[in-house]
Amino acid sequence: MKSYLQLMRPANLLTAAADVLAGAALAFGATETAPPSALPVNLWLLVLSTVGLYGGGVVLNDVFDAKLDAVERPERPIPSGRVSVGQASVLGIGLLLIGIGAAYLYSPMSAWLALIIAGLAVFYDRFGKHHALFGPLNMGLCRGVNLLLGISAAGTLPIKVLWPAALIPVIYIAAVTMISRGEVHGGSRTTLWGAAALFTLVSGLQIGTAVELGTLWLAIGFVALHLLLVLRPLWTAIQQPIGPNIGQAVKAGVLSLIVMDAAWAALSGHWLLALCLLVLLPLSLPVARYFAVT
Repeated sequence: MKSYLQLMRPANLLTAAADVLAGAALAFGATETAPPSALPVNLWLLVLSTVGLYGGGVVLNDVFDAKLDAVERPERPIPSGRVSVGQASVLGIGLLLIGIGAAYLYSPMSAWLALIIAGLAVFYDRFGKHHALFGPLNMGLCRGVNLLLGISAAGTLPIKVLWPAALIPVIYIAAVTMISRGEVHGGSRTTLWGAAALFTLVSGLQIGTAVELGTLWLAIGFVALHLLLVLRPLWTAIQQPIGPNIGQAVKAGVLSLIVMDAAWAALSGHWLLALCLLVLLPLSLPVARYFAVT
């Protein structure tokens, strides 16, 4: 069981769930279709959906990387022989189907978004990650549409209004993916500085959104905390761009998505949900120590 969980990267699944909850908060809060205390009871279906989609995507990533991991990361479940390629393939496809099915039970719109996420994830696993420019964009789109999956909790109208918000996680995850290129053999300071600029841009866009919604006082603390958490390890990596330092910067970038999602919830007026999402961060840290994030 541990080997299968290693393939699914449990700490990352918490960040995917946070995306959906943040998207739902943004949809209901920004469009004022429900008070901050009210979110749909069946929202758990979209949380299950994103867990299945993300889990399936990362499992299939290991399937496609089996030969490369045999050289670079032989301790991973597939190259070590603890899980076969066939078993991992069944797990990955099964998780994707669970993700699509759960979204369909919520709404047809959610199902279409889940299909798009699944397609983007598989395309990234097989082709996208091998391209220096399109790879980060591809991974970013997975997260952007995942935020839209949460926004779809309130129906189609919020998606038409709030779709530009999905560009922010696209930018953010593109930056994290840029950093991750140097995780094994070391990276480029130029790339790392570029990622720092993108992280700062993301925080600026969230602050701008909060100002527009009149909720800056609720969101500013979350945005500042998020920026601090991602820039500190990134600065260490810039000073010494070796694999372990870059790995820490990537880990911080992935796990700090939870704080970025908490900022979304806060600027939407859902301050209680924002605090609940923030609690996921300390919960994810011990999980990340036990199960690899990347």
